[in-house]
Amino acid sequence: MALKDITLGQYFPGNSFIHQLDPRTKLLFTVLYIVALFSAKRLPSYLLLMAVLAVCIQISRVRLKTILRGMKPILFIIVLTAILNLFYTPGDPIWQWKFLKITVEGIWAAIYMVLRISMLITCTFLLTYTTSPILLTDGLEKLLGPLKKLRVPVHELSMMMSIALRFIPTLIEETDKIMSAQKARGADFDTGNLFQKARALVPLLVPLFISAFRRADELAIAMECRCYHGGEGRTRLRQLIFVRRDYLALAGSIFMVAAVYVLRYLGW
Repeated sequence: MALKDITLGQYFPGNSFIHQLDPRTKLLFTVLYIVALFSAKRLPSYLLLMAVLAVCIQISRVRLKTILRGMKPILFIIVLTAILNLFYTPGDPIWQWKFLKITVEGIWAAIYMVLRISMLITCTFLLTYTTSPILLTDGLEKLLGPLKKLRVPVHELSMMMSIALRFIPTLIEETDKIMSAQKARGADFDTGNLFQKARALVPLLVPLFISAFRRADELAIAMECRCYHGGEGRTRLRQLIFVRRDYLALAGSIFMVAAVYVLRYLGW
């Protein structure tokens, strides 16, 4: 797996319907989608949610190839989870060898788990792909606004969450540069067993940490030079206002969750 395959935290500028939605709408949709996803019990519910996600991807104009590339880093986790569900879900066995057994319930559990994890990650990726860091911070701050009454530093919390998410591509870029420099000096990261590959990565840690701290320090200095304090009085690039498309998207989100619960009630 190449480092360039890790697309978590990246933003792809665009002018699609999804890009133009208020960040609060996209955050609420993501939350409602996750609720619906964990409420789904049978295949019809998963197919419905898969269709909704497919429509969102099509409308966002984010290439399917980009989304699939972003799934590569978690492919091992998906496969491992599927195997554990396949062999260790109780039920009537249809195949058994020593302590390993496959049941009908295990097969369905593995299928549902793969679908759930894949759609969960894809929905989260779609949020970051179509929302700029500034708008994501503003959206989080607005949604968490009521917590200010409890003296929760909402703006600082939202900004830290956004910066932490967006810092991932920066670290990946720095790691790629350091690996290229080490390879030019004769370092080998591709051959050998797992232990040898892990040991070869150790020299990357020190320069990577130094680079990460330097980037963080530069960001802190830049914010201090601008006397940045955040809060309601700061200048905003874009005012967050709900428009017709946001109400339509939220109505569709609520309808989606309701449909999943109806299917669950019907045993589907």
